[in-house]
Formats: sequence, structure tokens, C-alpha cells
Amino acid sequence: MTLRPKWWHVLVGASVLLTACSGDQQELSEWIAQQREQVKPSVQPILPPKKFNPQPYLAYESVEPFSTQKLTVAIKQEARQPSSLLASEVNRRPEPLEAFPLDSVTMVGSLIKHNAPFALLKVAKLLYQVKLGDYLGQNYGKIVKITETDMSIREVVQDGSGEWTERISSIQLQEKAP
Repeated sequence: MTLRPKWWHVLVGASVLLTACSGDQQELSEWIAQQREQVKPSVQPILPPKKFNPQPYLAYESVEPFSTQKLTVAIKQEARQPSSLLASEVNRRPEPLEAFPLDSVTMVGSLIKHNAPFALLKVAKLLYQVKLGDYLGQNYGKIVKITETDMSIREVVQDGSGEWTERISSIQLQEKAP
């Protein structure tokens, strides 16, 4: 029995709302019509699309700017100059350790053999014995100093202006952690 009064309240409330909304809408309709007459839309017409004229691609016949062929020619031209640091480096036979970048080379020891210092290098899980004057690294690196704790390498690199300059790099002895 308590449900009937609640439903009664809901029905009375809904009928009151519906009668309030169904009032005279004449005034609203007149206002909308007046606004439509006053506002004139100004839409500019869309321009027709420009005709696309395809151009043939002619650069495929030329040399790619980043090709190894172009780089090789530039290095050889640089090496022909008598004052170039690169001249002596290009004309010699590359050594096996020049295939690896310096950051992949680890110095694991040093020794003296026939009164000359040697360094033990670990590269790609292989052990190499190098001496003064040997080459390693990808920048024409030449070993110029070997001590018990490190090794100095003279590299020939190109600076920002395109000139070849010398740079000294070093590799420190890496001791295994206990």
C-alpha cells in the first residue's frame, strides 16, 4: 500500500512538467524567425583545386650523396695531397684490429718482450698482442705509447671544417672485479 502514494507523486510531477512545457511557444517561434531574417551567412565560395603537373625525377641517375663510392673518391683525393696526414695511412695495408672501433677494444694486460713493451688486448672474445707502431681502430689509430696501465693511440680524424687532424686516444687497463 505504500507503493501507491509514491507512484501517485511521480505521475502528478510528470503531468505538471508536461503541462509547463506545452505552453504557448508562439513567442519563441517568432524570435527564431526574426533571428533567421537578420543573420545573413557570408560563405565565400571554395576555389577550385590547382591542377597538379607531375615533374619527372631526374636525380636517380646522379651519384647518391652518402654513397661509399663518393666517400672513397673523396678520401683518395685527400690522400693525394702531399701535406695530408691521410696520405701515408691510405697507401698501407690495413691491419686486422682496424676493423673494430676503439670502444670495443679492452686492454687486459701488458708485458715486456725483448726489452719492448707489448699490450694484451681483448677484442670480440679473442686475445691480441700488440706493440708500438701497430694500428687499431677505425680512425687510422697507431699505437704510440704502452705502459703497464694504459696505451696511447694517435688517430687521424676529420674535424668540422673537413681538415684531417691528429687526436690522441687512450685505452686503460681493465682489471676484473673480484
